[in-house]
Amino acid sequence: MGLKFFDLFAGIGGFRLGMERAGHECIGSCEWDKHARETYKKNFGSYPEYNDVKDLHPQSLPYFDVLCAGFPCQAFSHAGKRRGFEDTRGTIFFEIIRIARERKPRYLFLENVKGLLHHDKRRTFRTILASLDELGYDAEWRVFNSKEFTGQNRERVFIVAHLRGERTRQVFTIRENNTQIRKPQQTEPQAISVENTKANGRRIKPPGFPSFTLSRNCGIGVKINNIYRYFTVKECERLQGFPDNWTIGSDTQRKNQIGNAVTVDVVEYIAKELRLG
Repeated sequence: MGLKFFDLFAGIGGFRLGMERAGHECIGSCEWDKHARETYKKNFGSYPEYNDVKDLHPQSLPYFDVLCAGFPCQAFSHAGKRRGFEDTRGTIFFEIIRIARERKPRYLFLENVKGLLHHDKRRTFRTILASLDELGYDAEWRVFNSKEFTGQNRERVFIVAHLRGERTRQVFTIRENNTQIRKPQQTEPQAISVENTKANGRRIKPPGFPSFTLSRNCGIGVKINNIYRYFTVKECERLQGFPDNWTIGSDTQRKNQIGNAVTVDVVEYIAKELRLG
């Protein structure tokens, strides 16, 4: 049976698309970035109902079973200054806690960078687990790499927190090398590689192995027939599991949206394990 979910920090709808592909129903969403909101409207028919999470009143929301949130990761990322909860973006996690405290959904389905697990000598992650425990949630987590799905080397930690007393089964019961994981589909041209090389400051790999992780500007590329070039917007969309032409805006805006998104195929894979009972 499908679950009802709220799409927090919705971005361009990666969580929503993956959840809906798994048979779940979106009852509302929240996103502040104006370009992401335009892409969201293009694909789902309306803007996210809420803009700033801090202005969101949990009791005004319709009923939902799952709170989905790829919460801002820059505060914990190796690519950032890694200031964690000292960074205002890091404190956004406690908005998730605020909403969950008032609504007590059955599941919290969260995503962040792998570095969250080890940030500040693991103190940050222990704080997150302690906050969830105090709220009445038991958490499980696992690092997934998008290369098992789309050909992009992108490691992200996914957390599923179960409301205590409601849990009947684990979600992450699979092993790292489980053959159930869908192997990557080919992109045209194949966007993958082995050399850790750069060309004129660009992050480039020749065909053959998973691409670098897409960042906000998607400033990575591919070497084909000894010619270097950046990935196109369409290739970046495919590496994140989105349909072609999902995003709108300038190429720079579109690549920023894609780089900030969650990989749809990974969300769909996990979402199929979420269920009632």
